[in-house]
Amino acid sequence: MATSSLPPINPLLKVCGKRTRDIFVACPDDSMQEEPKSARMRLSVKMNDEYKDVRELPAQLLAQQGAVGPARPKEQRKAITAGRNTDTSLMIASIDNTPAPQPSTFTSQTNLTKALQLHKTTRTIKPTYHAPWKLMRVISGHLGWVRSVAVEPGNKWFATGAGDRVIKIWDLASGELKLSLTGHISTVRGLAVSNRHPYLFSCGEDKMVKCWDLEANKVIRHYHGHLSGVYALSLHPTLDVLVTSGRDASARVWDMRTKAQIHVLSGHTATVADVKCQESDPQVITGSMDSTVRLWDLAAGKTMVTLTHHKKSVRALAIHPTEYSFASASAGGNNIKKWKCPEGAFVFNFSGHNAIINTLSVNSEGVFFSGGDNGTLTLWDYDTGTAFQNMDDIPQPGSLEAEAGVFCSTFDATGTRLITGGADKTIKIYAEQSQ
Repeated sequence: MATSSLPPINPLLKVCGKRTRDIFVACPDDSMQEEPKSARMRLSVKMNDEYKDVRELPAQLLAQQGAVGPARPKEQRKAITAGRNTDTSLMIASIDNTPAPQPSTFTSQTNLTKALQLHKTTRTIKPTYHAPWKLMRVISGHLGWVRSVAVEPGNKWFATGAGDRVIKIWDLASGELKLSLTGHISTVRGLAVSNRHPYLFSCGEDKMVKCWDLEANKVIRHYHGHLSGVYALSLHPTLDVLVTSGRDASARVWDMRTKAQIHVLSGHTATVADVKCQESDPQVITGSMDSTVRLWDLAAGKTMVTLTHHKKSVRALAIHPTEYSFASASAGGNNIKKWKCPEGAFVFNFSGHNAIINTLSVNSEGVFFSGGDNGTLTLWDYDTGTAFQNMDDIPQPGSLEAEAGVFCSTFDATGTRLITGGADKTIKIYAEQSQ
């Protein structure tokens, strides 16, 4: 019989192998472990078969989509070039050469005298000048502590949430009440307005995370999953996801549209008091009552870095809008710290605001605000860590002295107005004084 008439051997081997597997698959043992390469190949083929038709959105939906996906910082972002330097005083401050270093009185130039000379030279830091701020308006209307505030991207109005379970929408220019939204059954602790959709997101101590349609002024979605009160909320600037955190020691990443829980960012051992998102890695930053700050890999849902510098619970975070850095705050001395992204290198302390810091805010001009539980307010130069103004929150008439605490703050879209919410149930608007 001629060999040319025989069937090819490869298909026969495949069929034989498949039949052998089918026979023995009912009683597997350790020898039948699937080879990793085969498993990967089988999974990729299966994914391709199942999802090849839905990889890309239809043209109509694609046209409606905004820019998506994490992007590196835009060109105007200033990267901090200093990192963990041996000489900490040189980390970020530019040296002011106006006071000429005095020659040493010692005749021998030892290492000690050189170090002392360098120390004297570098301590003279010249902060950027910022105009002083003053209280412009006090708005009352809430019946409980004002715990959250958010300004809409168009800068026409802002929203506040309070212990009276109501979300109120205020006109930014006049301070008039435009709308009250009811639905939460406990204190509203977090608010965010989307710059890509007509949505307002809120979270509260009732474990609820709600999405409000601002065209219909009603709740259109609930995000269920938190096991206890939800204390903070942040929207991703370029992806359709929101991140919430709370008393169950976790941060949860939600798909805005489908309400699906994408990740549970677990690792903290106490309440996660604040969470912030940015478009570049680390895309999620959390601060917790376990006195740590964690930087998260959003794609993997895992911790990239844990920062353990704080001695007490971290209650507030602030990401600089243009500089690739962020700040965190806790209680006690040396309690406000600046960090460099993406690796989370410590830059310096903002020293002098000895209080429990409940809120931080920073604008693109480098004005950095910290608000204390005892009603003390400090404005800093973000680049050098120098405080340029200290104020006290004055409770409205009829309030107790103890009701001077500041719970939340935000700058408006222009960075020239600062809105704070406090324990005296009022909203205070501060403005930069013109020359």
